[in-house]
Amino acid sequence: MTQGSPLRLIILFTIPIILGNIFQQMYNIGDAKVVSFYLGEHPFASVGMTAVVSNTLIGLVNGFTQGFGILVATAFGARDLKRIRKCVAGSAILTVLLVIILSVLAFLFIRPVLIWLNTPEELLEQALSYVRIILMGLGFTALYNLSANLLRSLGDSRTPLYCLIISIVLNLLLDMLFIGSFGWGIEGAAIATVISQGICSIACFTYAVTHFREYLPKKEDWFVPRPIYHELFLTGLSMGLMGCIVNIGTIILQGAINSLGPDTVAAHFAGRRLIDILMSLVYTFGFTMTTYVSQNMGAGRIDRIRQGVRIANIIVTVESVILILFSLLFARSITTWIASTENVLIQDQAEMYAKVMICFFPALGPLFNLRCALQGVGHKIIPLVASVLELSVKVASAMLLVPALGYLGVALTEPISWCLMTTILTIGYIRWVKKVS
Repeated sequence: MTQGSPLRLIILFTIPIILGNIFQQMYNIGDAKVVSFYLGEHPFASVGMTAVVSNTLIGLVNGFTQGFGILVATAFGARDLKRIRKCVAGSAILTVLLVIILSVLAFLFIRPVLIWLNTPEELLEQALSYVRIILMGLGFTALYNLSANLLRSLGDSRTPLYCLIISIVLNLLLDMLFIGSFGWGIEGAAIATVISQGICSIACFTYAVTHFREYLPKKEDWFVPRPIYHELFLTGLSMGLMGCIVNIGTIILQGAINSLGPDTVAAHFAGRRLIDILMSLVYTFGFTMTTYVSQNMGAGRIDRIRQGVRIANIIVTVESVILILFSLLFARSITTWIASTENVLIQDQAEMYAKVMICFFPALGPLFNLRCALQGVGHKIIPLVASVLELSVKVASAMLLVPALGYLGVALTEPISWCLMTTILTIGYIRWVKKVS
């Protein structure tokens, strides 16, 4: 990432990540389709309302491992092999501790959280059955994210994609087997997810330890100095808190959505599935910026950082315009297919949500690029402030917009926060550029 054409490097590095995210979102859509087709609208809604809780924990783990990857990428850019090994060792130890803590807290508080989210009584037990099994696989999720983010920090974005494809295909096959043939219901979907995640994580980890041996910690590297632990923890915490704060806001907003009834929950789940796959085409350039900026920061190439951020912002803006046109043409047909429903209310709300969200994608792409770039150069506060702002907007929406506008208030919430966050991050990035120029 420190030599050659930034445009070519950014595109080639991002393509496997984009494909991985597309396959992941296609799996999510396929998984939802299997549940809605075999089990109906209520189990479909149950999966949807628990996703925000499990995604918060998974997002926190992924954020921490992304933060660890920043330090590994910086050391890689500086060609400091000893520091890379120390960072990898510290990352592994901190990830194990994080999984233990989160797993215990999750199993203790998942029922009270779902009740607090206004989960309809008729959906509560199904939702609990599903999410408890999903949480059992948190360790597998952490192992994959740690392995994948460390591989990306060393310049390999393809291997995580290959492992993910295997997982997705297996997951869908197991979904149809466990739900369609064995009749295991919503629990079968969760078991299929955990099994496929386990195989994916083990495959990615095995590849990492067999093909990147020179970066693996030796016996003496496991004695990690306190300053490195401190850097890893703070960088990981900063990245993790960004995702966690955003997802806490989403959880609060989900409570307001749940209060609108099962049909609206199902509509939101269908609309969100489409939004997630289209968002993945945009925000993946932010992941690339994390590695690109970190490696060039380690190499002292400030000029390449500025050039790369500018190129990435142009790319995501063009992408956003294309996706807006796509949404205007196909949003209703896709969300209706996902939900497997003839319910006009669900169809109308899902279509409205998708179209409103996508029209604000031109603000979303630069948001991820600038946030990850600032993290890559070591600026943790401004991205964190932007995330706190998003939380505040979601809380205000749950209290004011949703009661006043109904589901339209839900659709407007994130676009409002995107515009505000992008403004703050742009100011922060411009200040950094002036400071280092």
